[in-house]
Amino acid sequence: MGRLTTHVLDTAHGRPAAALNLRLYRVDGDTRALLTARRTNADGRCDAPLLEGADLTVGRYLLEFDAGDYLRASGVALPDPAFLDVVPVAFGVSDPNAHLHVPLLLSPFGYSTYRGS
Repeated sequence: MGRLTTHVLDTAHGRPAAALNLRLYRVDGDTRALLTARRTNADGRCDAPLLEGADLTVGRYLLEFDAGDYLRASGVALPDPAFLDVVPVAFGVSDPNAHLHVPLLLSPFGYSTYRGS
């Protein structure tokens, strides 16, 4: 059974990004459909997979992470406007039976992501 998970790490503070809001969309051309909206737990993860089983299908997806709101709430003084506000991570699912993990490493002026396990 396939599943999609995420994990957000605050690399500026060296800790998980707790209480960060995110949204997952299914993308079809210029159209996107909201599939779920979540908030990370104390470990920077969601309490359950974003998608799993029959809900995870081949296609294109977009994760949006509310980085600016999280960083401000963490006490980071950001310029106005913030360099990073909403961080989009667009990705494709080719094997809906696999575990696809999309981590985000976040700081006020940069981020990285990769296909995790």
